[in-house]
Amino acid sequence: MTTKELPDYVRRNRTEWDVWAADYVANGELSWRLKPGQEKWGIWDIPESILHLLPDDLAGKGTIELGCGTGYISAWLARRGAKPVGIDNSAVQLATARRLQLEHGLDFPLLFGNAETVPYPDASFDFAVSEYGASIWADPYRWVPEASRLLRSGGGLLFLVNGLLLSLCSPNEDDPDVPAANVLLRPYFGIHRLEWKSDRSVNFNLGYGNWIRLLHANVFEVEDLIELQPAEGATTGNKYVPYDWARNWPSEEVWKARKRG
Repeated sequence: MTTKELPDYVRRNRTEWDVWAADYVANGELSWRLKPGQEKWGIWDIPESILHLLPDDLAGKGTIELGCGTGYISAWLARRGAKPVGIDNSAVQLATARRLQLEHGLDFPLLFGNAETVPYPDASFDFAVSEYGASIWADPYRWVPEASRLLRSGGGLLFLVNGLLLSLCSPNEDDPDVPAANVLLRPYFGIHRLEWKSDRSVNFNLGYGNWIRLLHANVFEVEDLIELQPAEGATTGNKYVPYDWARNWPSEEVWKARKRG
């Protein structure tokens, strides 16, 4: 598929992320240094030792990170014995990932492309993961079917997204620094594609019922929905989510699902 043939939101997000990538280098470098048992998730750095999101036995398993960014989750998986592949829509993000591969002595495929169309055969992987990658920057009605196609029967799917309440309470202002409000600013029914006055990016979220129906339609059984709350006194560099807001309402959600046999 040529660049012109890509969906408009893929092209728009690619342009934005090639600019934003510089702001994510430091976090990528820090996250690449985390060893098994030290991994931290989301904007509040909640430890894996508390959440237990990763499968217990990854040794020899094929994994795909959908929207890998700087590639640190694939690095975590590699250190746990997996055979990871990462794909991302930003060439600049992947340049950081490749540099960090060399620095840490970890070598795995990194693909430049749209996670809605991954150039691997059906049933290539045992585990698919997305933390603020394709899970919010790609259309769920495209990337979820693609994740199902890529996974073997019994394969696990883990994705972390913006909390639905956060999406409903996020203002669409010209000022990009306006944080989430304590009131609903968007309708729940029909939520899908979200656009912003302050930049040209596009991200996505769905209502809970639509997430469940979409996963079931693509041969997934939902195993868990984990609504994340920051620890008392936690901090974040994310300017859109005040601490007090996130202590009262989930700013992040993790979905765990498994492909039916």
